[in-house]
Amino acid sequence: MASTDKPTTFEKEAPAKEAPATETLQGQEEALTLRMKRLDKAHNSIKNYTMGAMTVGLVPLPLIDLAALSAIQLKMVHSAANYYDVPFSKNIAKSIIGSLLGSSIAVTLAMPVASFIKLIPVLGQSSGTISTALIGSASTYAIGKIFVEHFESGGTFLDFDEEKAKEHFKGLYEEGRAFVASHKAATA
Repeated sequence: MASTDKPTTFEKEAPAKEAPATETLQGQEEALTLRMKRLDKAHNSIKNYTMGAMTVGLVPLPLIDLAALSAIQLKMVHSAANYYDVPFSKNIAKSIIGSLLGSSIAVTLAMPVASFIKLIPVLGQSSGTISTALIGSASTYAIGKIFVEHFESGGTFLDFDEEKAKEHFKGLYEEGRAFVASHKAATA
């Protein structure tokens, strides 16, 4: 090369050396390990919020239980967004959660009924508590899974496909019911 740092038109820069294959594989393994740890943390978080949502059924006051459940679900989505470094938007998250819950007739109709039935002494209180706990925790599980899957694929709140998620919500809701039932049986 000439005395300057720039190559002349006749001289070519040496091609950049590629990293050895072992370094590339190590980098990929580290990235995969980090991704698996993040996914594991996100799924454990969903389980914890689901169990927290189950305790909301114990709140004896109608509508207060629904407000507490909404707060738990919103906080869970916020936590998932943090795991994936997705900027959180409270308003968009609330809108998406409402849309997902509204897509399920079981959740849309049963939650308010289960909440208000708690006003009936003894029988209403016990059935309302059980119903609120089951429906609320299963829907929390489904919402958490949908957001983690979306964030895991590189999505954000702005590119969330609500129609696609609504279809998936029903299956995850049933998975959530099974999860809650298995944990309810384990704690009984």
